[in-house]
Amino acid sequence: MKFVDIKNDVAFRKIFGNVEKSICLISFLNAVLELEGLNRIKSVEFINPYMLPRVMVEKSSIIDVRATDQMERRFVVEMQVANKKGFEKRVQYYASRDYSMQIERGEDYADLRPTYFIGILDFGIGRGADYVSKHLTIEEETGDNILDDIKYAFIQLNKFSKTEKELNSATDQWTYFIKNAENLNVIPDFVNEEGLLTAFKEADRYTWDKEELINYDNASMRIQDVKGELEFAEERGIEKGIDIGIEKGKIQSILGLYRNHVPIAIIAVSLNMSEDDILQIIDKNKD
Repeated sequence: MKFVDIKNDVAFRKIFGNVEKSICLISFLNAVLELEGLNRIKSVEFINPYMLPRVMVEKSSIIDVRATDQMERRFVVEMQVANKKGFEKRVQYYASRDYSMQIERGEDYADLRPTYFIGILDFGIGRGADYVSKHLTIEEETGDNILDDIKYAFIQLNKFSKTEKELNSATDQWTYFIKNAENLNVIPDFVNEEGLLTAFKEADRYTWDKEELINYDNASMRIQDVKGELEFAEERGIEKGIDIGIEKGKIQSILGLYRNHVPIAIIAVSLNMSEDDILQIIDKNKD
């Protein structure tokens, strides 16, 4: 066996967005939200089964599902590998929009069902040390959770470092799978739950057809291209910053020497510049 990288957009959609293998997503949601007994999710309806981007520049690994249990809750599941400016505001926008779009104008607010945003992140959010970060709205004075219809849960892969022997919960096992699957060659011994077992089997690249593997590789290449572009931009920014710093330093040196009555010819020789360039700088920066 050779497993794919679950953080890859194509792999993520195949595991968690497969209508025919919804047991994977059901198992994952029950684990992360720690649902037990009658509260456990029994089935899910994919609101956007093709998981197209919500906006033009958005990546497509966002899944909307409506879970069927006693409360008919709604979930948004997202895979986010790199942090982006405004991430916190974006997830609140998504969750509140999904919550409000459940009913049309004039319909009864009582028909609104709870909405959960679940993010699988390759970066940290907040100061907590636990790799699972959960957020809700509380009353400032008492800490009561009265406005309890919109909640958030984040799996922070960068904070997860448990080994197989240290996995104590279903959430631990799912997080281990998401973070480490690509480095495994066999299904670990701890896997005995049907949903997670199905996920491992779906992640075996030897069971993928040619088109799926091509799309998977293309998604990996896009990630590398983006990383390369960011690294190049950062390097150019540093170089530009250095150049700007040198230029500013040189200007300050010229002005300082000039104000201390050092002859233009000596300034030019000292800084390896022409006298005309020295005079232009002095002229542009006169007090």
